[in-house]
Formats: sequence, C-alpha cells, structure tokens
Amino acid sequence: MSEEPTILRAHDLEMNLLSRRVTRGGRELDLLPREFSLLECILRRKGRVQTRTMLLEAVWDIHFDPQTNVVETHISRLRAKIDRPFDHELIQTVRGSGYRISE
Repeated sequence: MSEEPTILRAHDLEMNLLSRRVTRGGRELDLLPREFSLLECILRRKGRVQTRTMLLEAVWDIHFDPQTNVVETHISRLRAKIDRPFDHELIQTVRGSGYRISE
C-alpha cells in the first residue's frame, strides 16, 4: 500500500497538504479553504481533465448539476492568484470538458 503524497507540484507551484501552504515561484499564496480544496483536486489529477460535475462532487459535495456557476467563479479566483501574476498559466480550460492543470 502506497502512502498519499503530502506535497503536490506542478511547474513552480507547490502545495503542502500538511501545512496547507501554497507557493508559486517561491512566493506564498493566500488561498481560501474552497480554493485550496479545488486546487488540490486538480493537482491530484495533474494532466487529466476534471469535469465540472467531478469538481462539484469533490469540493462542494454536490451530486447533481444545479446549473450553478460556482466552479467557474472559484476557478476564476484561483487563476487570479496562481496564474495572472506569473508568466506561465497552469490552469487550462478544456472547452466542453472541464479543467486541468498542466506541468
């Protein structure tokens, strides 16, 4: 049985699950609890598309599609913190499918 990783990484982004710290390019980022959970969900499946429904279930424990834009709103906030201040964008929108984080 393998142990779950306590540090998740993509490019220059690092998430420490024990201390709940996120850094990018050595700079600490201040994430709200839902933003942290959303980023963790995407990072755990790095390179693979996470659908809106998958994210709703994993982060908000919503098991149906209530036609809400909560995922899009939180992705936008997350991008403002982890992508916009940097040269390389990590969070990608896969049109018609969902989101993924790239290396």
